[in-house]
Amino acid sequence: MATTEPRVEPIHTARLELILLHESHAEEMVAVLADPILYQFTGGEPPERDALRRRYRRQVAGSPRPGELWWNWVIRLPSEGCLVGFTQATVSPPSSHRRVEVAWVLGTPWQGHGYAREAAGALTTWLVAHHALGEVVAHIHPDNHASAAVATSIGMAVTDLWRDGERRWRLVT
Repeated sequence: MATTEPRVEPIHTARLELILLHESHAEEMVAVLADPILYQFTGGEPPERDALRRRYRRQVAGSPRPGELWWNWVIRLPSEGCLVGFTQATVSPPSSHRRVEVAWVLGTPWQGHGYAREAAGALTTWLVAHHALGEVVAHIHPDNHASAAVATSIGMAVTDLWRDGERRWRLVT
């Protein structure tokens, strides 16, 4: 049976590689996500390796919701030869106004170097260039000034909409 699902591919920037998520990435990502400070605004705690492997297996399998797509990448820093975070996009089912929600997380040792901005910007640029979307959104805790700065730098604007204590940021495509 032929699929109409858009093609997802690796994304490259000047300093980073966004590599399609695979279950085996859990081995390295468990250390990247180990700092409890990463969960200050989102809740939760650092994952254990087996739990992260199961999560990645579910993410790679895709959304159980008809028409919704889950696209996930790990962020690799070639100059250090290691993974440093992840980015993801959840694409709503096709309609007259298709939306994609993006998110990014960078391990604490790699924060403050512009990597999150570079990865989120590359992801957003790729999404807009390759897929018919009405808007790109992110939900960011109001005290997470670093993520708000990333959203601003990639052209998103804060809205008056809230979800689960987070403000919606929006880029109209």
